[in-house]
Amino acid sequence: MTMPAYWADACKHLVKKDRVMKRLIPQFANTCLPTRGDAFSTLARSIVGQQISVKAAQTVWRRFVALPAEMTPGHVLRLKVDDMRAAGLSLRKVEYLVDLSIHFDAGRLHVQDWQAMGDEAIIAELIAIRGIGRWTAEMFLMFYLTRPNVLPLDDAGLINGISRNYFSGESVSRSDAREVAAAWMPYCSVATWYIWRSLDPLPVPGT
Repeated sequence: MTMPAYWADACKHLVKKDRVMKRLIPQFANTCLPTRGDAFSTLARSIVGQQISVKAAQTVWRRFVALPAEMTPGHVLRLKVDDMRAAGLSLRKVEYLVDLSIHFDAGRLHVQDWQAMGDEAIIAELIAIRGIGRWTAEMFLMFYLTRPNVLPLDDAGLINGISRNYFSGESVSRSDAREVAAAWMPYCSVATWYIWRSLDPLPVPGT
């Protein structure tokens, strides 16, 4: 696992600025946010995994990956709908994967420019694809582009973790979460990772 270049500095910053991070980071010192393969496969996998369990998602993904000669937009576009359905994909997810493939194949996404683009500009491109909402786009920023300052307020784990670690289990609003995260800037992605670890000590692959 390759550690993002900013990770060590982020941990020092968070330990200094936030009492909860000061406690959590030493507990999970040997983990960091993992990166994942190529952009197309990362997004395709996130679509496959929507609204099903992690185990089911892994099974369907293995079946789906076995269908094309290569996991590329062009090869996916040549697949038969019936074969994709037989792999365990719903008709809606088939439509989403086709739309994703079309966006990549037609050059509608500025993939080569993403490293230089701001987070919100990339999110705007991604949510134009059917089946990709803001949360999926934010996970892509965190796990594929390893952006340091993503705060996924739609993530139930983050909100639950903030509730447990900062509010003794009381319900937390988005405003509360933003207030807590003010101390995490400019490393909200890293703080979010450690909040997730506080709920589930075993790191999970990016979504």
